[in-house]
Amino acid sequence: MSSFLIIIICLYFVPSIVAWVRGHHNKIAITALNILLGWSVIGWVGAMVWSLMAAQPRGVVVQAPNQG
Repeated sequence: MSSFLIIIICLYFVPSIVAWVRGHHNKIAITALNILLGWSVIGWVGAMVWSLMAAQPRGVVVQAPNQG
């Protein structure tokens, strides 16, 4: 029974684990979503999708004005 419980807990935290392993820039927010709403299927799926999105924030492209 205890091994089943451990497996269930690990599956529950898969989105958080994925976010932390990938170094996602929103890993704390993903973990919070997973803890607070992971019990609902929609919250768990949302956290999973978010953890699989781009791991690094997009950089801002700044162009210098033309000097001519």
